[in-house]
Amino acid sequence: MIDFELFAFHPVIHLPDRYDVRDFTTLENAQRVPTLPYSIGRYDEDRVGMYVQALFEGQRTVHMGIDIGAPVETPVHAFWDGTLYKFGYNAASGDYGYVLVTEHVFNGVSLWALYGHLSASSVVGKVEGQIVRRGEIIGFLGDEHENGGWPAHLHFQLSYERPETHDMPGVVSPQEREEALRVYPDPQCVLGVLY
Repeated sequence: MIDFELFAFHPVIHLPDRYDVRDFTTLENAQRVPTLPYSIGRYDEDRVGMYVQALFEGQRTVHMGIDIGAPVETPVHAFWDGTLYKFGYNAASGDYGYVLVTEHVFNGVSLWALYGHLSASSVVGKVEGQIVRRGEIIGFLGDEHENGGWPAHLHFQLSYERPETHDMPGVVSPQEREEALRVYPDPQCVLGVLY
C-alpha cells in the first residue's frame, strides 16, 4: 500500500472555502438542489434509489469515488505526475460519458485514477501513454448531454488494480462493498479531508 502522507498532492478541482457536502442516502436528499455552486458527494455512501438506469442492474448502490460538483467547463487537474493510461466515452445513460484514467507510481506501487463525467474536448488530442504532470489541466467538466446525463460534476476514483479499459465500477452492490473498499481506496487519500 501507499503511505499517502509522504506526498503533497495537487487538487483535482480548485474548491472555494465554502461548498455543500451532499447526502445522497435518500432519494429526497439526492433531489435537493445544492445551495452553493460547488459540492461534494461522499465515498462509500449507499445511495439507495438514486441509480435507476439499466447500467446499475437495480443492485449497485454503493458509491466508490468522490463527486465534486462544479460549473460546466471547470478545469480538472492531474493530482500527481504520471501517464495517461486510458481514455474514452462511456455512452450508456448514467455512465461516465467522457473519461480519463491516469496511472501513477509511488515507491514502486501503482495507482490508477479515474476522472469521469468530462467534456468531449477533454479527450481531443489525447494519446495513451502521454505524460501528465502534477497540477496540469487534463480535462474539463462536461454538460449533461456529454457526461452520462448528470448535473456537472467530477467523479474521481482511485484503484490499486489495473483497469482493463477506461472504466472502473463507480458504484457497486452492497455484497461487493468489502472487496471494493480494498481495491478502491478513499479518494481523500489524495484530495485531503473534504467532509
